[in-house]
Amino acid sequence: MNTYQLIAFDMDGTLLNSKKQIAPSSLTAIEQARAAGKTVILSTGRCLAELSEYMDQIPGLRYLVCASGALVYDLSRQTALFSEPLPPKQVRKILALAQAEKPMIHMLALRSIVDQNDFEHMEDFHMEMFRSFFEQVADKYPGLAQSYCADPFPINKLNLYHTDAASCARTEASLRAAGIDATMVYEQGTSIEISPKGISKASGLERLCTHLGIPVSQTIAVGDSENDFEILKKAGFSIAMGNARPNIKAIADAVVSDCDHDGCAEAIRQYLL
Repeated sequence: MNTYQLIAFDMDGTLLNSKKQIAPSSLTAIEQARAAGKTVILSTGRCLAELSEYMDQIPGLRYLVCASGALVYDLSRQTALFSEPLPPKQVRKILALAQAEKPMIHMLALRSIVDQNDFEHMEDFHMEMFRSFFEQVADKYPGLAQSYCADPFPINKLNLYHTDAASCARTEASLRAAGIDATMVYEQGTSIEISPKGISKASGLERLCTHLGIPVSQTIAVGDSENDFEILKKAGFSIAMGNARPNIKAIADAVVSDCDHDGCAEAIRQYLL
């Protein structure tokens, strides 16, 4: 009998297809997993507000590893089991260093927060495909960086979206030269995701497993991108999507079909059940 008790799905590029929808085949497979007594969780870079439209679609969904591991949330109890914010002093320093490149600033806590002006020019930061999504879920602050620095509030993750790869590289160099002690993941060549030191989807999975009394060795992680790297290394069994980056496929125990061709259903039926 299969000893894996829990499967953790990334969202974008994994459980969500290219249209940002969950395939019916995935929902059916999740229901089958739930009926078999398995636990299905989301492990995502998104924050709670950015998952709202999907929560009711997923059968029996209770636990979320959000903001790339900085927030572990119990939907049933409507409470955070774990939350690690970025130190405000560090966020202020990052914002000051990044200002030279004028990136689009995106802050994640329970809410999703962006600068109003950046939102109006998302195409400049290669984020146009997310415009309708941000319109629905994000809070828009005028002068977000200035507002935060004047009156800091808890955030679990900071995303910086740049106009081009060279601009992103310059911000990265500035942050490294300044000795910013945080977890930094580089996505798609033009963005930097910044989380508290030592925090990743892997650390979030570990904390949830401790809460549930499930050995990490009895978990499966499924993903496609850079912020999935650590959780794929940590889980008992790792699965890369067919659309995953080559370095993600290279560390995975198995590769399934892509997010548009039932890869998540394949992961459940072939490896969890």
